[in-house]
Amino acid sequence: MKNPITFAVLLLASGLALAGCENKQMAPSREAPKVTVAQPLAQKIVDWDDYIGRFKAVQTVEIRPRVSGYLVAVKFKDGQKVKKGDLLFQIDARPFEAQLAQAKGQLAEVQATLDNLKVQLARQKKLIKSHTVSQQVYDDTQAQVHAAEARLKAAQAGVRAAQLNVGFTEIRSPIDGRVSYRQVDVGNAVKADDTVLTTVTSVDPIHFVFQGSEADYLKYDRRHPGGRTDGTPVRIRLQGETSYNWKGHLDFMDTMIDANSGTIRGRAVIDNPNGFLVPGLFGHLQLQASAPYMALMVPDTAVGTVAGERVLFVVGTDDMVGFKPVKLGPLHNGLRVIRSGITAKDRVIIEGQQKARPGQKVQPEMTTITMKTDTSSGSSDSDSAAGE
Repeated sequence: MKNPITFAVLLLASGLALAGCENKQMAPSREAPKVTVAQPLAQKIVDWDDYIGRFKAVQTVEIRPRVSGYLVAVKFKDGQKVKKGDLLFQIDARPFEAQLAQAKGQLAEVQATLDNLKVQLARQKKLIKSHTVSQQVYDDTQAQVHAAEARLKAAQAGVRAAQLNVGFTEIRSPIDGRVSYRQVDVGNAVKADDTVLTTVTSVDPIHFVFQGSEADYLKYDRRHPGGRTDGTPVRIRLQGETSYNWKGHLDFMDTMIDANSGTIRGRAVIDNPNGFLVPGLFGHLQLQASAPYMALMVPDTAVGTVAGERVLFVVGTDDMVGFKPVKLGPLHNGLRVIRSGITAKDRVIIEGQQKARPGQKVQPEMTTITMKTDTSSGSSDSDSAAGE
């Protein structure tokens, strides 16, 4: 039989070895989790505020006749572009030409009478010195001359009025623009200042009208004392477009806020050289909300929440995780602007935040934040509000 002491020692050693193996199998892995980190992207940007609205013509004119009569010609094709002064409609001018001829005849008659009275007055002026003609006769003739001169002015005015009426039988475009469809066909009678024949709308430039909130108005009024925001750049995206291709500037802000809706009317002017934009089109407008400034930006997905505060998780030089409360700005080309709370040297966790805990050591993998190449999509304070 073996030595009992030796056997006990061997048994104890075996038990310790088995226990060690069991503990090694049960112990969790302590390998530090891998996360992706990057320094904030520093770039000069401009903030934009978003609005929706519709295009509206700068000028819209309803074409109505200045004289009554029968329509004898239409001189345009529906929808065509016209210039100021282009002939659109022709009203039968013959009745007005007859009135003009009559007015000219009356004018000639009055002129002849006046000329005769002036000759008599000149003769009487010579005879009155020799007392051949009395002063009373001379004064009566002089009064007749004055009356004839007055009738002459009235006759001249009648001729001008008749000439205007003849001219009004040709209905011309008062502005450059695009003419709508004709609402009256040839042969129909039209009434002066009543019948709408068609409509002409200006094409280039074109207005874009939108509504801003009271808070927006106060913000711009503080930035521009007196509310003068004329000239502020704008850009517009149409339905179905992904970029803000249409450029212009703010040219008017209304003088009062609507008490019912709490909004104020704004208007921008947009170049429209090819006439593609038409009144009534819906669009998304961005109004420049800041001067260019240097901003720090990170992916929006990197922003987390701790105790109700928006934070960014950062990795220190010892690879330990921490977090920094931040103030968020707007989205800009897919990246979130960070107003305050971090520096350009911070290593921000942009992937793997769910694996990182404050005070925990991680294995950081460094990368670089890049911005989308499509710079037409801008930022807005509304994005900021949604993210805060």
